[in-house]
Amino acid sequence: MSLTLNLPTLESAASSRSVVEPYRLCGAPLPILARPFSENRIALSAAHVVVDPLAAGQPGGASAIDWERTLHYRRFLLEQGLGIAEAMDTAQRGMGLDWPTALKLIQHTLEHTRDIKGAMVFSGCGTDQLAPEDTRNLDDVLRAYDEQHQAIGKLGGRIILMASRALARVAKGPEDYRRVYGNVLADAQEPVILHWLGDMFDPALHGYWGTTQFEAALETCLEIIHEHEDKIDGIKLSLLDKDKEITLRRRLPASVKMYTGDDFNYPELIQGDEQGYSHALLGIFDAIAPAASQALTALERGNVSRYNELLAPTLPLARLIFSAPTQYYKTGVVFLAWLNGHQDHFVMLNGHQAMRPLAYFCEIFRLADQAGLLSDPDRAVIRMRQLLQIHGVAA
Repeated sequence: MSLTLNLPTLESAASSRSVVEPYRLCGAPLPILARPFSENRIALSAAHVVVDPLAAGQPGGASAIDWERTLHYRRFLLEQGLGIAEAMDTAQRGMGLDWPTALKLIQHTLEHTRDIKGAMVFSGCGTDQLAPEDTRNLDDVLRAYDEQHQAIGKLGGRIILMASRALARVAKGPEDYRRVYGNVLADAQEPVILHWLGDMFDPALHGYWGTTQFEAALETCLEIIHEHEDKIDGIKLSLLDKDKEITLRRRLPASVKMYTGDDFNYPELIQGDEQGYSHALLGIFDAIAPAASQALTALERGNVSRYNELLAPTLPLARLIFSAPTQYYKTGVVFLAWLNGHQDHFVMLNGHQAMRPLAYFCEIFRLADQAGLLSDPDRAVIRMRQLLQIHGVAA
């Protein structure tokens, strides 16, 4: 099969005149290698869900999941030594994945991965069963957190304490955040991972921690961490700003881990510096799992040059996938899963496959090829041509 096809350029997306150019695949696909779990750098991949495209239902209705393919993908990640951050925003939590289905997803993942030695699974605990507009006070927020916390705990799940849209809506200042987080953490049976999610990922979280100023928000967050240090495993920061992450990392108690959520700067942050390093809890690891897994192996062995050789080509891809509007990055993640044969269709919850332009997908295709992340180039070309034909482009 010819590995050359005609692709619209990314620049043409903003132009009145389309520019279509031939592209020939040039990347060498990375092998899929088994890897044991390691404490050197804990690496959690937030994982996407595979939709059942034949299920009856309307957009915005109950989530229709292809459980077999969804769980198969989690095993694919785990077998490469990547842990799972379950039912997070990569799984379209709050953007198509409702709480009842999220709980079922957590249950299925925990049940179907117990046979994998050392498998690490943390699960998202939030307040998304409570609509922000229906939230009257902090007690409503606490009840919502408690419902999810107890439900996940009954399954034996470890907790990622997600940011709350409802809390952001009703909190009047930092003290309200201290009260809510203090109460939730007091009930934790095992140390949890906090998740500080920026408003580029979710505009409803604007002003989280009771302020729009990073320095003031940092102080509130650190006060909560220091006060409840024994209940906190670590914190994930998703602000796409490496300097802010390093600032927080250097002020954490020694027992509290920094989990990078910076999908723009993860190689540098995971490698670290003379004052410390970050573990990882990343949505991009779903899309670049073979490169991430093998790079972490290289880092463990002290082969920093190989670590950077593997991850450097993934950065342009990650920065494109997570480009603004950032909350639609899941579309790029699922697109790559389709190209790589992990699912037979490119359909997402709430029709989110339509939330990016054709030129975005074409550039993802190019960059994934150049990073060695198209596992079967022939299959990827066939599927890319199908997408092009839907858009009226002769490939």
